[in-house]
Amino acid sequence: MTMNPTRRTLLHQSTLLGGSLLASGLSAAPLTERQEEATPGRAFGDAPIRIALIGCGGRGRGATHQALSTAGDVRLVALADAFSDQLEGALATLRQYVPDRIDVPEERRFVGFDAYRHAIDAADLVILTTPPGFRPIHFEYAVSKGKHVFMEKPLAVDGPGVRRILAANEKAKAQGLKVGVGLQRHHSRKYQETVRRIQEGAIGKIQLLRAYWNSAGVWVRKRKPEQTEMEYQMRNWYYFNWLCGDHINEQHIHNLDVANWVAGSYPVSAQGQGGRQVRTGIDNGEIFDHHMVEFTYADGTKLLSQCRHQPGTWSHVNEYAHGTLGTSNIGGGRLELDKGERWHFEGEDPDPYQVEHDDLFRAVREGRDYNEADNGAYSTLTAILGRMATYSGKVVTWEQALNSELALVPEAYAWDAKPPTLPDENGRYPIPMPSQTRAF
Repeated sequence: MTMNPTRRTLLHQSTLLGGSLLASGLSAAPLTERQEEATPGRAFGDAPIRIALIGCGGRGRGATHQALSTAGDVRLVALADAFSDQLEGALATLRQYVPDRIDVPEERRFVGFDAYRHAIDAADLVILTTPPGFRPIHFEYAVSKGKHVFMEKPLAVDGPGVRRILAANEKAKAQGLKVGVGLQRHHSRKYQETVRRIQEGAIGKIQLLRAYWNSAGVWVRKRKPEQTEMEYQMRNWYYFNWLCGDHINEQHIHNLDVANWVAGSYPVSAQGQGGRQVRTGIDNGEIFDHHMVEFTYADGTKLLSQCRHQPGTWSHVNEYAHGTLGTSNIGGGRLELDKGERWHFEGEDPDPYQVEHDDLFRAVREGRDYNEADNGAYSTLTAILGRMATYSGKVVTWEQALNSELALVPEAYAWDAKPPTLPDENGRYPIPMPSQTRAF
């Protein structure tokens, strides 16, 4: 399963940012039925594009702001979230930045586990930014309704979820739906040019790749007495695998995706180790605070992957390539050859978070083929493969990860339902143990 890492090109950088939106003269006219029924794959041209946000947290707000900052008439018409406070907070924030593109009356604000259906039904393009455990469900429904999609990474938390994404995406491609995935480095000019030079042989044959996401960690949301176990885990979602897939999946996927891009393929196996040494509090759920994984590609190339959430340690987020003729600091846009020659990217590099939306919305307006979901699914599986290796302490193959029947999702979605992992009498959760934990 190889990819074409050069198929994404920089298409358009919108100038409709900040105050220029207000100067554009667009107004949020009341939502009306289209005179022409929207059909999947057709070019929208200058017609308004109605969008819905599913998952109203920080990333959802940012992605929606970027979507509303693309060229042409774009209108936010529906919101959905499990929690009403999240929804209303997102609406208030977006109204500060793009008030003339907001048309979300109370009857198009949906709350609860099934809220996504109603919001998706109201839109032409949907933004999926809930915790990744919900991504396969939401993507399947959006495709079934013929909607274009932007969805944040990662796309799943387990092998069955990845297979659901891939199956739904076959239907999306058959309908001509446009699908963007939040692996924004693919839309950075610096990354594009650096990777192009590496793939054209500037540093020779790749022998080793390195990828890092080492930081102090992220937020923690403490339990409140009135919360059910389901609500607590949903609020503190980063620390539960059925929602997040561990930080190697939720965060480090960016760096693993770049390594796959450079390699032009996906790993065939992985082995590694990890654990919890620092982040061991009662509100730190079940995930590890560090992972170190050795991935192997079909041609024998190795990827050494390191991600860590430990305050006071070396903080570093980047990717590197080592070839027979030199090395590359990929994220830094640098090449250094053994014979002394050096290259450094010095061009303009517009915000890739904005560019990825400019590219997607331009494809929707022009009716061009545009689909990033397969690569998003396979880079997600790369991260899941790494987690399976660290949790189990075994060598895990790509086929074992992809075909795994270990589903992390709950049996039911309701506030009084039981999540897959439950605390003991002291409020602590079972921690994965190498050689004992079933990981695939």
